[in-house]
Amino acid sequence: MAGMVRKTDMPMKTCATCGRPFTWRRKWAKDWDQVRYCSDKCRLRRSGKKT
Repeated sequence: MAGMVRKTDMPMKTCATCGRPFTWRRKWAKDWDQVRYCSDKCRLRRSGKKT
C-alpha cells in the first residue's frame, strides 16, 4: 500500500512522567512539539512520582 508508514519509522519521544518511549499519533499531528506525556494518566500525574 502506497503512503503507509511503519510505526518504527515514526518520530518517538520519552514521556516526562513515566520515562517510557511513545510514538507519534495522528491526533497529535498539529501539536507534536508540545506533546510531553504518553497518556492522559501520565499527564494528570505530572509530578514524576510513582504512587
